[in-house]
Amino acid sequence: MKAGDWVVATGRNVGKIKAALEGIASDNLAIIELDVTDEAQAKEAIAATISRFGRLDVLVNNAGYVLSGKFEALATSQVRQLFDTNFFGVINLMRAALPVMREQRAGHILNVSSVAGVLGMANSSAYASSKFALEELSLSVMHEVAPFGIKLTVVEPGYFRTDLVKPSNIKFGENKVADYENGGDTRQNMAKVHGNQPGDPDKFGDVLVQVVGMETPPRIFVAGSDALTMIAPSIDMRLEDMQAFTDLSKSTDGQF
Repeated sequence: MKAGDWVVATGRNVGKIKAALEGIASDNLAIIELDVTDEAQAKEAIAATISRFGRLDVLVNNAGYVLSGKFEALATSQVRQLFDTNFFGVINLMRAALPVMREQRAGHILNVSSVAGVLGMANSSAYASSKFALEELSLSVMHEVAPFGIKLTVVEPGYFRTDLVKPSNIKFGENKVADYENGGDTRQNMAKVHGNQPGDPDKFGDVLVQVVGMETPPRIFVAGSDALTMIAPSIDMRLEDMQAFTDLSKSTDGQF
């Protein structure tokens, strides 16, 4: 709102949003209850936005949480629940928002992924998978909606000082697998990270405002110097493997 924009803040707990925005009383702000896993609520939130402000210019999909633990320690039900929020929650909001943006012939969607969606990370297979799926959804849909003046940016943040990795907010694998027990305590590792992240969330927000103001915004935006440092080697690895096995790849070509 510092930029003078109309803002709709959504969340499952409206009380928490009001507490976080205490002292910011403005006609430019609307607070709406929304559980992104509820498709009907997603449609209602978009409809309420149009009713209040008349249009929808930017949608930021940032809802999500971390499920941590070795892959074998994760219950299938836990992984499904994670995808309901991190992936299908985005689908629900995009399905509700895109018809509005198509009618406007304008709009910008920011889908917040993670470095984990690029790298793959031990103890984060489910979380990384949900973010990888989000990236591929975004990179595919952006081609479909571009003719209608709709822009889509995948945001890949590094570690920012939010409560995402606060141990009390993380869900952990339910199963115990003895062979993995010597790999360190995941809870303790996350506790060490929380509060020591290098990224400033306020600066992150300011940068996203700049991104949506660009005539030609990035399709993929890497946020944070730590993210740049982590992602570059992953891209190099892909190129190295591709180039090292070029002849083997070409050997699959058939004759007509």
